[in-house]
Amino acid sequence: MQTVIMPDARARSSSASAMAKGKRKFLKIFPRGFRDDTYLAWERNYKWQAHKEWDRLLNPLEMQRLIAARDWQELAQRAVKIESGRSLLFSFEKMALRDAVRSEGGAEIFANGLFKLLHGSDALKQRFEAWIAAIERLPRKQTRVLTWPIVTVFGFIAQPRTHIFLKPNTTKEAARKLDLEFNYLSRPNWSTYRCYLDLAQTTRRQIQELRPRDMIDIQSFLWVQGSDEYR
Repeated sequence: MQTVIMPDARARSSSASAMAKGKRKFLKIFPRGFRDDTYLAWERNYKWQAHKEWDRLLNPLEMQRLIAARDWQELAQRAVKIESGRSLLFSFEKMALRDAVRSEGGAEIFANGLFKLLHGSDALKQRFEAWIAAIERLPRKQTRVLTWPIVTVFGFIAQPRTHIFLKPNTTKEAARKLDLEFNYLSRPNWSTYRCYLDLAQTTRRQIQELRPRDMIDIQSFLWVQGSDEYR
């Protein structure tokens, strides 16, 4: 008897095949997967070190202390400095962010918005949308501040088990190669970020035998699939 494959079954088969190809590519570059010494040196360690530095300098109690003291500029400068030592944002984004939080008003908007994103009591949707609104209100000199990398980098550094960093072009290419749904809009918004989190969870399930630890590993896996660095 001929087996009839329904469209959704064909789609699942295609996605599984694409993910299997992605895993082969990843393991060809890093034979020991997420525990490979080269992977740790090239992709994970600098991101994890940024997280550890954040835990030391901007843990919840320290953020609360700085906000209570109205020391918004110190909080903002610490956050910017933690990121600036890592190759996450583009140079023009780093400059735009530094300019945006240089003033007292910009630093206050940034500090309060970031604390609410990370430690607010609202649902993640409301916190993320409020964070986008805060970034949009930051002073702008030349380059725009409201970009996906700026919106997502600090959550990723601070809470890598919850948040994931979005580099649009590389992520779109990774989603295409892995046959994963990614409803992308260039302007930061909750719907795209929610879709990205779902994509990350789907990826985690499909590569679970590689034992990814957190979103750092998931983001790195996706980066390997979509980046020109790993052609």
